[in-house]
Amino acid sequence: MYTPPVFKPDRAASLAFAEARGFGMACAWDGAKPIASALPFYLSYADDGTPRALFHVARHNPLVKLAGGASWLLAVNGADAYVSADWYVSLDQVPTWLYQAVHLTGPVRTLSDDDLAVQIDTLSAKFENRLAPKKPWTSGKMTAARLEAMKKAIVGFEMTVEEVEGSFKLNQHKSETDYAAVTGNLAAQVDAGPQEIALLMRQARPDVFANQTDELERNVP
Repeated sequence: MYTPPVFKPDRAASLAFAEARGFGMACAWDGAKPIASALPFYLSYADDGTPRALFHVARHNPLVKLAGGASWLLAVNGADAYVSADWYVSLDQVPTWLYQAVHLTGPVRTLSDDDLAVQIDTLSAKFENRLAPKKPWTSGKMTAARLEAMKKAIVGFEMTVEEVEGSFKLNQHKSETDYAAVTGNLAAQVDAGPQEIALLMRQARPDVFANQTDELERNVP
């Protein structure tokens, strides 16, 4: 991943983003072309702190045959938004795109049936917990025969994450005036993506907006 230093988050922030997002694109090379599938995942950590990404795919997915070979890429994207050059206060600006993305890379192994059962429950619990106060769904609600049939239809994987790359491109390098102007215009858009980017920008440089508040207070009669 190409990431200018000003946009590069540290390793901990990149992993936290990936875990919070929990959905990405698993990509592998079959010797002739790339193979990719969008899928949910969760992270766990080995005793030595090495991150591990766990996920599963349908048994007939071409990725199944590629486990144990070359490293895979798990690309995790967050919100994104287009920025018009007209939104800047400064002259001679160009349009750009703001976004958050993290790439996890490493070898992948196939899980045993017992490990797959744990993965299914852990993965569903991760996302069911976000639906509180709804009572979480669990695999225990299924009949044993149906659960076993569903398990046979999928293959579980564990990626040992050897490389973590991130890019949080939020206009960090722009002046306070331009940064505030772009944030305001993004916040005014109707789509969720620009609004989320605007919120992230406020969180990334709160001093910019504190200065705005101070200026407003000084001008109040």
